[in-house]
Amino acid sequence: MKKWMLPLTLLLVLLVSACGNGSSSEKEDDKEKKDNKTETITYESENGPVEVPADPQRVVVLSSFAGNVMALDVNLVGVDSWSKMNPRWEDDLKGVEEVTDESLEKIIELNPDLIIGLSNIKNVDKLNEIAPTVTFTYGKADYLTQHIEIGKLLNKEKEAQAWVDDFKKRAQTAGDDIKAKIGEDATVSVIESFNKQLYVYGNNWGRGTEILYQEMDLKMPEKVKEEALKPGYFALSTEVLPEFAGDYIILSKDPKADNSFMDTETYKNIPAVKNNQVFEVNMMEFYFNDPLTLDYQLDFFKEKFLSN
Repeated sequence: MKKWMLPLTLLLVLLVSACGNGSSSEKEDDKEKKDNKTETITYESENGPVEVPADPQRVVVLSSFAGNVMALDVNLVGVDSWSKMNPRWEDDLKGVEEVTDESLEKIIELNPDLIIGLSNIKNVDKLNEIAPTVTFTYGKADYLTQHIEIGKLLNKEKEAQAWVDDFKKRAQTAGDDIKAKIGEDATVSVIESFNKQLYVYGNNWGRGTEILYQEMDLKMPEKVKEEALKPGYFALSTEVLPEFAGDYIILSKDPKADNSFMDTETYKNIPAVKNNQVFEVNMMEFYFNDPLTLDYQLDFFKEKFLSN
């Protein structure tokens, strides 16, 4: 009896040991997955250090920065209405919820691990209870530094810096080509028709202004420099529009809105209009200054300025 009991005892010990090892291995795997999921970094925001996910998986953007996040291949679960209205992002944002700083219940349902917005959003304290919330003051950092900051926040600073370095080279090269084509002294205005009001823009208010004036170093009309450069934009009437019109005009407009100013004699007699040097854009596509939009704007400018 002892001859067969000993092997049986050993067999039971081996089985128990194997089960124990399997359970231990599973626990280690679970722990590793949990550690990876909860790993964090500290981001130095303008309001102080914030502990954020090292690999965010469910990001909500409440203003301005959806394109920055998408450019860095980070998943979005909620975005602002302006991003949702961008026809170029329709496919990319399919299934992504439209949210505001007041739709707290919807944001809770989205279970975000990071929330990003501008410094003027409401309910920051309540949003912080849902997920780490980081805000940026618009214009505090220049538009390219802003992307690098988003990169730091998302733990993708190297990727953000690489895009910035490449973009500056491409934009400046295109600027040299454009100036050689239209002349060093040719002026460019960026004008927008929005909600029955005309606006002219300075050098840091989206709509391609950063590329034209900062990277390409194209000239703006003196009147634009006087009124719009410092504040970023300036509201004007159709009657004074010719004073702000450059040799070339980038006309940002909503195709569905009232653009009757274009039917006036005042508008039709602007030299840029007569010379077919007005380049119309869909404001919903041209609004932001994130990498996706900037690349689109750069391609548009190269095509329009250099194809004639």
